[in-house]
Formats: sequence, C-alpha cells, structure tokens
Amino acid sequence: MAGPVARDHGSFGRLEAPGPRSAFVERMTRETQIRCEVDLDGVGRSAVSTPIGFLTHMLEAFARHAHVDLAIAVQGDLEVDQHHTVEDTGLVLGEALRRALGDRRGIWRTASLEFPMDETRAACAIDLSGRPFLIFDAHFTRDHIGTLASDLLVEFFAALTNSLAANLHLRLCCGENDHHKAEALFKAFARAFELAAAIHPRAAAEIPSTKGALDQVGVGTAVATAVREATAARLVATTSGGFSLDDLEDVR
Repeated sequence: MAGPVARDHGSFGRLEAPGPRSAFVERMTRETQIRCEVDLDGVGRSAVSTPIGFLTHMLEAFARHAHVDLAIAVQGDLEVDQHHTVEDTGLVLGEALRRALGDRRGIWRTASLEFPMDETRAACAIDLSGRPFLIFDAHFTRDHIGTLASDLLVEFFAALTNSLAANLHLRLCCGENDHHKAEALFKAFARAFELAAAIHPRAAAEIPSTKGALDQVGVGTAVATAVREATAARLVATTSGGFSLDDLEDVR
C-alpha cells in the first residue's frame, strides 16, 4: 500500500489508496485550519505538518506506534497562543479516528497496557464505547516541552476523547524527564488504540456489546468539556452523548 504524499501548510495531499477503515476530516475556522486523513489499517506512515515542533513529533509517534497511516496539516492562531491549535488538532484527529471506526463492528473495543521509556512508564486503558470520558493523571515540571505548552497536553487528550467518543484513562506511573513523560503517554495511547481498534478474528461480524449496539455519536449539539484539578490527578468529565464536527459550535 502506498503511503501519504508530502505536503506543506499551503497544500494537502490526501493518502494514496486508503482502505475501507479510513476517513477524512477538515476543520476551517477563524482560529484554525486543519485537514486530516487516517487509515486504521495502515503501517504507521505519516506526513505531519504543524507549527509546533513537539506536537508534530507526538503525532508522528502516534501514527508509528498505532500503525495508523496519518496525513495531517495544521495551521493556527499562534499569535493568540497555542490553545486553539492544540485543542482543535485533538478534535480533528479524534473525529477522523471515530469516523474510520464506523459502527465499530468486529473490533476488540477495549485494551490496556503500559509503555516504558527509559525512567518513565505510562499506562493507558481505553474503551471505544461511544461514551466520552477521560482521566488524565500526569504532571510536568516544565512549562514547555520543546515549544509546546505542557498544560495543553490534557486539553489535547480531552478534545480527542470527546470527538473519538472513547473512555480513556492515561496515567504516568513514574518518570523524571518531561519529554519522556509526554512521549510515553502518546505511545501508550497509540498502542492501546491499535489493540482496541483491531478486528477480532472470531467476532469480525459482531458489535462488541451485549446490547447489540454501541452508543452512537455525531447527533445533537456540542458538548463542553469540564476540566478540574483532583488531588493527585486531572479528571476530565464530559456530559453524555459525544459530538461530531459536523454540528460543532465552539464552546469556550
């Protein structure tokens, strides 16, 4: 299978010959302009262009370790700050992954693993249930990792969780270096997502739920994400239902 073609901020070349579990999402607002295409059954090739170097690095790491082919081009209003750019990138990536999953028929649905990186170890548990909920238990000592504001990592995963409509638990088990911490979190998420999204060899035609259906998202109004500090963690809880970029109105 051919990989994604090269691109820059001024143009966007779509993935070549994407498979049946692929999706394209475009978000154009006064704050950000993002185009993204994913193929869940790829080999980890990526063509990533963002104005934040460490964010680019993390998206490339996600594609490689999830074995998802990813093409994404991002522009944002960095003259304001990084928040819109990072949050909307999470929104668009999550939406693309959600659309590529379709009705989620045949997937394993859940996965849990730990990912080590030198002195750091990150854990991820995921349920592609159609119900968005994030627990993010991670702390960083520096304000920035590269040029990425470290407090925006939870905003990225909160946005992604809402638009992906998944139950996601991310936790740093140990670690000292902030670069390692962030990278281990992204790689743990990538590997857990790959396992959860994989097709079960003995249940490829089945919806992975005793109800016979997973909760559907993409209908109704947008959902605001509430972020609050817990004693030793950051908890992100959403209202029920999820949302789609098709009907998204910014809630800030």
